[in-house]
Amino acid sequence: MQAPVDLIVGLGNPGPNYERTRHNAGANLVLELAKSLNATFKLESKFFGHTARVTIGGRDVRLLIPNTYMNLSGKSIGPFAKFYQIDPENILVVHDELDLAPGIARFKKGGGHGGNNGLRDTIRGLGNNKEFARLRIGIGHPGHASLVADYVLKKASPDDQQLIANSIDDALRHLPTAIEGQWEKAMTALHSL
Repeated sequence: MQAPVDLIVGLGNPGPNYERTRHNAGANLVLELAKSLNATFKLESKFFGHTARVTIGGRDVRLLIPNTYMNLSGKSIGPFAKFYQIDPENILVVHDELDLAPGIARFKKGGGHGGNNGLRDTIRGLGNNKEFARLRIGIGHPGHASLVADYVLKKASPDDQQLIANSIDDALRHLPTAIEGQWEKAMTALHSL
């Protein structure tokens, strides 16, 4: 049994201009999770984010969607984790992933930021601790690094939107197993889809 999850963070950019863009895949998953559990988010300005509490598999789990821009995610996550005394090992950060095709979601334990500015700032906000878990939602790659900034801030094609929605559903089905700390079991189940 590895570390269970006490906090799930969904990365994205705030405001209506960014709703349903590729970069908001992480925030979208956390919104879907809350909706499935009839949880309501409230703005907590001291944490620069929207928060909710849910019970999953008998565990009390906090949800956080920073209302900072993606590259300032740590400004929200760091103070929140510190206030509630949640260790990085008990945090799951959900984010979009260029290196996975739409329709694919993958769990990952620890690691670097892989060029994702949201992860980079999360690591900084957690005192340079990289031991938090990640749930990567595939959005595909535009083909060249110079196209990435524009690509992630746009909505995916209808077909890709459906694939991303499907991968979020798949991930949500296997999330309770990960939350319990059964990472290998959750990874095997999700990664075999």
